Amino acid sequence: MPTLNDVQSRLNATNMRRIETPTDPAAISEAIYAATSEGLSVCPAGTLHSMGGQQFAAGGVSLSSSALTSIGPLDIHQGTVWVQSGVTWPRLVQWLHRNQLHRNQEHGTTGLSIIQKQTGADDLTLGGALSSNIHGRVLCRRPLVDDIASFYLTLADGSRMFCSRHENTHLFRLAIGGYGMFGFVDAINLRLVPRLLHVRRVQELDLDDVIPALEAQSKAGANYGDFQYMTDQASPDFMTRGIMSVYLAEGGKDAIPAGQVGLSQEEWMRFYVLAHTRKAQAYKEYASHYRQTDGQLYWSDDLQFSPYMPGAGDTLYRQMGWQTYASLMITELYVPRGRFVDFMEAARETLLKTGANVVYGTVRLIEKEEETLLRWARESYACIIFNLLVEHSPEGLGRSKEQFRALTDCALERDGSFYLTYHRWARRDQLERAYPQLPLFLELKEKYDPNAVFMSDWYRHHRKLLS
Repeated sequence: MPTLNDVQSRLNATNMRRIETPTDPAAISEAIYAATSEGLSVCPAGTLHSMGGQQFAAGGVSLSSSALTSIGPLDIHQGTVWVQSGVTWPRLVQWLHRNQLHRNQEHGTTGLSIIQKQTGADDLTLGGALSSNIHGRVLCRRPLVDDIASFYLTLADGSRMFCSRHENTHLFRLAIGGYGMFGFVDAINLRLVPRLLHVRRVQELDLDDVIPALEAQSKAGANYGDFQYMTDQASPDFMTRGIMSVYLAEGGKDAIPAGQVGLSQEEWMRFYVLAHTRKAQAYKEYASHYRQTDGQLYWSDDLQFSPYMPGAGDTLYRQMGWQTYASLMITELYVPRGRFVDFMEAARETLLKTGANVVYGTVRLIEKEEETLLRWARESYACIIFNLLVEHSPEGLGRSKEQFRALTDCALERDGSFYLTYHRWARRDQLERAYPQLPLFLELKEKYDPNAVFMSDWYRHHRKLLS
């Protein structure tokens, strides 16, 4: 039996019966039929970055999208492109650049590219993004559902359905943000926007100014941006001060000048180590670097990518000489923007009280969406991200569970919510308060997949917790 684990937290080691890598829709149906004939469940999987176990089903068949990597056709006039679900964001952007190069040169245009992608890691699949209804560094924009025109979904009986806002609308609403529990997505028609140069603007801000500043910059034309707060618990500025960087479309420019300031992968790794070992120094150097980049130009797709270091955790473990392995685990919380400062103050107190090790944190803005059933963006929220260092021991995991639960309480007490995809540590009362539609989600899962053909440990956990 192959053992799979998530790339990021490495806390979800799972024994699967086997791994299937279908190459076309017919092979997907055949793999589902073969598994059900053996009494096995199947679980869709991509590049295995999700931390909550959505891509694993113990004893089941891992149905991987890794061989589904075709792109096209591109519809310039509609502003869409068809992408198979195993395509990663870097591959898609590179394809778009190559396949529009001649037309761009002929017509003097910059072409089309992606609207948003997840941040922090790049080699993530489009299928996983749809299944988790992700969002990125975009300012005041709805999650990925807004960028999806349609997709193809293979159901538990092997039939392949076209899903859009006009056809099979119920499946469209269920599968986006449905964590793979309603079928296997094999192709997505993704909306694109013109690829534009943006100018970066950088400010150091106090907590009270963060939301007004991000909203004002958005109204002024900023399409991307966030605020990264100080994570040095020993400083009086812990979580009360940080760096805001926003990106405004820069008309009249068609090239990036030579000599702009940037960081190599080695320099990013140095920052990563400093963030764990010397947080005051990490913030000082990070703030200094970002100030130097104020006024620099970036393409709207390139600015969403970052140096990718999948082995950074292992490198840090060896450098630090830890006796017990530790990794970063992320949680994402949402609060009404008017409650942001109150929430951050409560979260700061909670983290200090529980001794949590905050390594990295970001604040973004997200707009309300009403299309998906298991939606997390129920209001236009401030989105606050925490990356905590989690020790892989019974004691360390127990501490981290309580820390994440306490942070979730801080959000819920202020009419907020949390993202389901990162861990399975939320209590039942927290789930019911943040996701009152979850019982309906489970009910519809049984309706559309009565034999539980599509299954995951994430689903098993939530079904048991709410039973």
